Amino acid sequence: MKALRLSIILLALCSVATATVAQDKKAIEFEHIFDGTFSPNNVQNVRWMNDGEYYSATRNNQIIRYNIVDGSEEVLFNGNEFTDAGGDTIRVQGYQFSSDESKLLIKTDVEQIWRRSTRENYYVYEFESGDFSKLTASDEKQQYAELSPSADRAAFVRNNNLVWVDLSTGEEIQITSDGEFNKIINGAADWVYEEEFGFAKAWFWSPEGDRIAFYRFDEERVKEFFMTNWGSLYPEEVEFKYPKAGEQNSIVSIHVYHLDSGETVTMDVGEETDQYIPRINWTRDNSRLAIRRMNRLQNKQDLLIANAETGSTRVILTEQSDTWLDVHDDLYFLSNGEQFITTSDKSGYNHVYLYNMQGRQLEQITSGNWDVTELIGHNERMYELYYVSAEQSPLERHLYSIRIDGKKKEKLTKGDGWHDINMSRDFKYYIDTWSDYNKPPVVSLHRSNGRSVRTIKDNTGLSKTLEEYSYVEKEFITLDVNGTSLNAYVLKPVDFDSNKKYPVLMYVYGGPGSQTVTKAFGSGQRPMWHQYLANQGYVVVSVDNRGTGARGRQFKKQVYKKLGQLETADQIAAAKQIAEWPYVDENRIGIWGWSYGGYMSSLALAEGSDIFTTAIAVAPVTSWRFYDTIYTERYMQTPQMNPEGYNEGAPLTKVDQITGNYLLIHGTGDDNVHFQNSVEMIDALIEADVDFETMIYPNKAHSIYGGNARKHLYQLMSEFVFENL
Repeated sequence: MKALRLSIILLALCSVATATVAQDKKAIEFEHIFDGTFSPNNVQNVRWMNDGEYYSATRNNQIIRYNIVDGSEEVLFNGNEFTDAGGDTIRVQGYQFSSDESKLLIKTDVEQIWRRSTRENYYVYEFESGDFSKLTASDEKQQYAELSPSADRAAFVRNNNLVWVDLSTGEEIQITSDGEFNKIINGAADWVYEEEFGFAKAWFWSPEGDRIAFYRFDEERVKEFFMTNWGSLYPEEVEFKYPKAGEQNSIVSIHVYHLDSGETVTMDVGEETDQYIPRINWTRDNSRLAIRRMNRLQNKQDLLIANAETGSTRVILTEQSDTWLDVHDDLYFLSNGEQFITTSDKSGYNHVYLYNMQGRQLEQITSGNWDVTELIGHNERMYELYYVSAEQSPLERHLYSIRIDGKKKEKLTKGDGWHDINMSRDFKYYIDTWSDYNKPPVVSLHRSNGRSVRTIKDNTGLSKTLEEYSYVEKEFITLDVNGTSLNAYVLKPVDFDSNKKYPVLMYVYGGPGSQTVTKAFGSGQRPMWHQYLANQGYVVVSVDNRGTGARGRQFKKQVYKKLGQLETADQIAAAKQIAEWPYVDENRIGIWGWSYGGYMSSLALAEGSDIFTTAIAVAPVTSWRFYDTIYTERYMQTPQMNPEGYNEGAPLTKVDQITGNYLLIHGTGDDNVHFQNSVEMIDALIEADVDFETMIYPNKAHSIYGGNARKHLYQLMSEFVFENL
């Protein structure tokens, strides 16, 4: 598509759209997607201080300490006043206090690897002396450094090995020495654990700081995937271990290193090597480590307690499912050493339970036909537990308190909408970031009983800006689809006229446990693109199909072994209902999505060609055989066990059914959903003699971010929508 032609089309359409906007409102233009006009002010990187009367946050390359009650502030560290060995100003890209708050560990020079993994340099700042020094004398960057609880040591990963350093002498002690690229990893996660179990740092100080528990990944048997890094006369190959569905994973073991003796003890996780260890946690006891072990199909999980001295383990709790079990961080050991709190959906909804250390259930703390979505913590002194749930609505989140005997439940948050909660470690205060679908975030401080202390950020400026522009409010509806009530939202065009006929663009993600239909304020590029389209005369609709989250186990897990089937049927049926709305042009209904959403939009165009005329698929999975083991097999089992499900849920097998306008977009540097998915799709489309359009973004990852790529992407999609819908 020619850039000049694109500019002419956009200018022409913008002028037409602007003419239709109410005279007292300014139109939302394409540039507003990127210029920050509608971006809210938030409080970044909040860390609670020990005494519960202060919290810290970063601002303007500084670490600021804020008084809880009156909001007064003090600069604790100013990165603009310090330089590195090369004379460059230190950029504060992360920080950690020592447990006694006498030292700061500053992260800088961060180099991104994959989604969560990084390499960086670290500096230690001592408050009393003002000393500022590099953590290690090595010129090589480190990973995942952390100060010990006693603040006299730190540890980190370098070159796939775990190292600790004595802060008083600077001496480095090697914990492991067998680390090797694409073979052995110590203290850091392999690619698939990082992506699907959600952690990159894979080592942990014991409560007393004299031991380190760590993961070891033997990934030698995992097959390598190659990507090409374009830009040189002879492009480079990027190699990494990526286990695709049905292929071999890393062999994972858990170890505890004893700093005083230098001894490393291997924990007994059983003889089976084709399994997962999604989480390890120290209990309150310095000698006991909690290990969660899952089978390959992820429908059985054991909670093991390991003796850090001997490595012996015992299973104290086993949970099984006829579908899959979700991995979470909701595991809290009580200080009495005899009980723990965790969550489970075994009742049909995700709830909180109290167990003793023999695995006997003592209490079901929460109950009802709604999901607990986050376990905040337990104030043992007051016997109160704090959690966030979807009890009021799957579209909302609210904070509750409850006693661990299940009594005296209280809803603490006020105002319908979405509440993000950051609670102090002593449970005296919490910061509530509240927003509604048409109201930008308000950040406020509250006591643990819900009583408001003060407003930190109110975004009144953004609220006034919204009033000046043709910002379209979402309308929330339910659709009765395939015998199920589905949540949806609608953005109607500016100056909506019920007597006119409008084109519709549906937005879909639709993956297991996800949600696009919520009452949280959206100001990112995607929500603002939808606002832009509404200003151009389009109806934008999103529907949360079966399999999405916050509606209980049955609603989410009915897609087991048949990804793409029920979800696509729901999107097609919803589109057919939407086509009957009196203001909708039934001949101009399209759908778009990214990642799982691109997978869904591809299936929708193939199977719903009688209702969808247009689809955009960004970075789609086109066959689950191309995707990783952990995610894919969790929902689909292996290709060997479920070949029918893999075939039925693959857009690759349905290309001959595509008859509409199809735009396929992918980055060649996508380490997550490999460019291979689109290459194979393109080949199949060509063989089936199907008309389509495509765009490739060289070296861009799954987010297609960097340089002008994201703006170009939205320009491209805008033109495609304007031309075809």
